[in-house]
Amino acid sequence: MPTEAPEAPQAPEERPRGTLTSGRGRLADPIFKWVVAGCGTLVLIILALMVIRTTAEAWPVFAKEGFFGFLFGEEWTSGDSRTEITGTYGAWPFIYGTLITAAIAIVIALPLSIMVAVYLTHMAPTRLAKPLSYTVELLAAVPSVIFGLWGLHWFLPNVMRPFFEWLEGLLGWFFLFEGPVLGVGYLPAGIVLAIMILPIMTAIVREVIVVQPLDQQMASYALGSTRWEVITKVVLPSSFSGIVAAAMLGMGRALGETIAVLMLIGGSQSWGASLFGTGSSMASHIAATFGEANPETRTALMAIGVALFLVTMVINILARVIVWRLGQTKGDAAV
Repeated sequence: MPTEAPEAPQAPEERPRGTLTSGRGRLADPIFKWVVAGCGTLVLIILALMVIRTTAEAWPVFAKEGFFGFLFGEEWTSGDSRTEITGTYGAWPFIYGTLITAAIAIVIALPLSIMVAVYLTHMAPTRLAKPLSYTVELLAAVPSVIFGLWGLHWFLPNVMRPFFEWLEGLLGWFFLFEGPVLGVGYLPAGIVLAIMILPIMTAIVREVIVVQPLDQQMASYALGSTRWEVITKVVLPSSFSGIVAAAMLGMGRALGETIAVLMLIGGSQSWGASLFGTGSSMASHIAATFGEANPETRTALMAIGVALFLVTMVINILARVIVWRLGQTKGDAAV
C-alpha cells in the first residue's frame, strides 16, 4: 500500500500587529483609567480647597453682616481693625456692576458671534474664510489691558461718547438711558467687554457649526429650502448646545474681567439703573483696593471673591438647566 505523505507543518498564525495580548499590555487600560480619574479628582479637590479656604478667610464678614446682608447691602465703609470687623460691608453695588456689564457684553457679542460664524462657514469664499478665521482667533490673544487702554483713550472719546450723547438725547426719557453722559460707566465697560469676548465665542460657535451633519443640510436643500431656512431651521437649532457653551464661556470671561473694566466702569461705590452711570464690578474693586487694604478690608475683599464664585456658579447652573429643559421639550415634540 502506498504510504501517505506526512503533512507539512503549518506556520504559526500571525497575530494582528498593534494588539495587546500579554498581561503586561492589558494593564494599560486600568492604569490609564485611574490616571484620568485621578486628574479629574485632583481638579475637583483643588477647586474645593480654594472655595473652603476663601470662605474661611471671609467668614468673619459673613458672621457680622449676615450672608444675604452682605450680598444685598449697599454700604461699603472699611474699618481699620486687625482683630475684628468694625466696618460696614455690602457687596450689592459691585455685584450689580458685574452683572450689568456682563449682560451688556453678552447681549452685544452673542448675536455678532453667531452671525460672524455663519458667514465664515456658509457664505464667505474659501480664500477669504480662512484668513478671517485666523484674524478672529488672533484677537482672542490680545491682552485685556490693551483693550482697556484702547477703549479709554480712543474708542470712548471718539466713538462711544458722541454716540451716547446722541442716544441720551433720543431716549433720555427712559430710565436706562437717563443722563448725564459721564464718559466712563456701565455701558462703555460692557461694550469693550463685548469686543473682548467676541473672538473666543465666534471661534467656538464656528467649530460647532462646522461639525453639523452635511447630509441634513443637503436634504433640506433638496426639499426646496433656501439658505436662510437651512441656517435658521437646521444648522442653528442643531448647534444650540454649543452656542450656549460659547455664551457661558464668554459670560465667565466677562464676569471675571478686571483691568479693562477697572479702566472704563468709573470706580464708584454706588449703583443705579442708568447704563450711563458709573460703578464697580467685583473683580475691579478687588484689584483696585487689595494692594493697599488693611487686614480687615482684605477679609471683606475675600468675601467679594466668594460672592463672585457663587454668582458664576449660579449662572452656569441656570444655563445647564435651560439647555436640559429645551432638550426635553424638543424630545417631547419629536415623539
